[in-house]
Amino acid sequence: MNRSPLHDVHGRLGAKLVPFGGWEMPLQYPAGTIAEHQACRETCAVFDVSHLGTVRVAGDGAFERLQRAFTNDLAKIGPGRAQYTHLLDEDGSVLDDIIVWWLPDDGSGVDRFDVVPNASNTTRVIDVIGGVDTTKTRAVIAVQGPTSRDVLARVFPAASTVGRNHVACVDWNGISCTVAGTGYTGEDGVEIAVPSEHAVELWDALVEGGAVAAGLGARDTLRLEAGLPLHGHELGPGITPLQAGLSWVIAWNKEDFAGKGALEIERDNGLTRRLVGITIEGRRPAREGAAVSVAGRQVGVVTSGNFSPTLGHAIALAFVEASVDMGSAVDIDVRGSTITGIVTSTRFVHRG
Repeated sequence: MNRSPLHDVHGRLGAKLVPFGGWEMPLQYPAGTIAEHQACRETCAVFDVSHLGTVRVAGDGAFERLQRAFTNDLAKIGPGRAQYTHLLDEDGSVLDDIIVWWLPDDGSGVDRFDVVPNASNTTRVIDVIGGVDTTKTRAVIAVQGPTSRDVLARVFPAASTVGRNHVACVDWNGISCTVAGTGYTGEDGVEIAVPSEHAVELWDALVEGGAVAAGLGARDTLRLEAGLPLHGHELGPGITPLQAGLSWVIAWNKEDFAGKGALEIERDNGLTRRLVGITIEGRRPAREGAAVSVAGRQVGVVTSGNFSPTLGHAIALAFVEASVDMGSAVDIDVRGSTITGIVTSTRFVHRG
């Protein structure tokens, strides 16, 4: 089991630690998931996301390797920008969803990319694109929430100015960090890659500066409210970007990438299922694998479900037959009993 450079901090703060993607990570702290969730929605929360991979790809041919491997078009961005993209199997299903940080030009004229896969997929991604696994050399700290810029302005001013989907290499107290305007909560904020040996120092400064420590539990409820997919749930074997409502991540004009042919066939023939949101009466959540039915006939299956602290009722994501309309009433089987819901868009909470 891998451990984050912040492992001892989590122990000091009384976190409940759980295995996740081969890492031992904090699920929640003593205040609990709901309090941590609300802190991120209302003020500022700080998350340890060091379990995410980092693969450095640099030098001649780096740009071309990533272009051939991933679905999105790097030519749309440039140095100092970040891009969400997918790595596909030949059948068009999503092997991993990835953020590419295109590092700013350091004056050498050499393209440098930090490719950020999901925790358990780093080796798979390296097999496709090459590069150097730098995961163990750094911690990644996510600072998220409507007051995150205020906290950063007090603690790490250079990070506070990094805009959404931008990437900067900046110093904190003489320590070189990479900061990206990315995150997984639906809120404004940044993710900071800091050398492992300085991670505790930066984390403590952020907490002292007003950020609330938050764990994987809050990270999951936040991303669910924002309608953000989780690999292994809304993305994975047998699930294509089109089914998941992520067609914008596909650069159809690119000459080729793995799975493009399969996606073109699915696009031309039309979808048979699609990802939707479901708002549910009451607090009782639907769980992954629960059957979704209309008028007594099963039309889909839940992929993620939980209580929404922001909305005060349960919500879920589910794949349903493409013919199911928005606003349809559905029944969801929960351990032999039925709860009811309404089909909606996948984004339940809209933030400015």
